[in-house]
Amino acid sequence: MKHKMRLFETPFNSIKSGRKTVEVRLNDDKRRKLNIGDEIDFIKIPDENDILTVKVTGLRNYNSFKEMYEDISPNELDAVGDTVEEMVEHTYEIYTPEKEKKWGTLAILIKPNE
Repeated sequence: MKHKMRLFETPFNSIKSGRKTVEVRLNDDKRRKLNIGDEIDFIKIPDENDILTVKVTGLRNYNSFKEMYEDISPNELDAVGDTVEEMVEHTYEIYTPEKEKKWGTLAILIKPNE
């Protein structure tokens, strides 16, 4: 199955370059449809003119972003040098703590399609 997700330029470029191998999302209804082996078309925002297709290689559920960031290597997130607290703070600029509590979080392990 193929999915579409929008992604800001910096993480989009990190995935494209191979530096980021884990994408972070809420585990909402849309993400619960993901399965290992599925493809995701990441659409770079705001211009939405660039698309990157990746394959889902793994899925990990967590109760919170903090729990996730304590478990996943910063290398996989292209976040070397950032503290767990800084990563959580940046994530809360996109997702609210209320939505995090409602849905939980999902680490999507990915690799670019060849």
